[in-house]
Amino acid sequence: MSRIGRLPVAVPAGVQVNIDGTEVQVKGPKGALSRSFSPAIQIDMDEGKIVVQRSSEEPTVRALHGTTRALIQNMVTGVSAGFTKVLEVDGVGYRAEMDGTNLVLYVGYSHPVVIKPEEGISFAVDTKTRQVKVNGIDREQVGQVSADIRKVRPPEPYKGKGIRYQGERIRRKAGKAGKAKK
Repeated sequence: MSRIGRLPVAVPAGVQVNIDGTEVQVKGPKGALSRSFSPAIQIDMDEGKIVVQRSSEEPTVRALHGTTRALIQNMVTGVSAGFTKVLEVDGVGYRAEMDGTNLVLYVGYSHPVVIKPEEGISFAVDTKTRQVKVNGIDREQVGQVSADIRKVRPPEPYKGKGIRYQGERIRRKAGKAGKAKK
């Protein structure tokens, strides 16, 4: 049995869960999320906890077991606490600013790059540490928006300039070695 899949999902106070067959709706203080899952996976409420069980031992159903439980856990965590991804802007003259709700990046192009937040996503910029925080309740959406921001100017291996995730290590390369003497 899946080690992750067999763990029950604890529902904190202030979070309402509605299970309608394969559809799960979670509502909490930060917002509401809804998702439908495979009919091969059975989802039930048991004494304030969500229990995920599989119908057979087929490899595809076994793979869905842990994944379904993890997605439900992320939904519950998102509506109760939310998710944050931190990006660092590194490079001479590189910076990030807020223009209303939009994120404006100055990362070495001839023009500023303006990123509009999707619904359910908000940005926060710390100009002193040059950090951009992406906040939201949907973990998948927060990760995708963060990846899109990083794609604007990925870190390069020679000087390390660019936009990187907090704690991400960039493999550095040596520059030109110079001419060999004859």
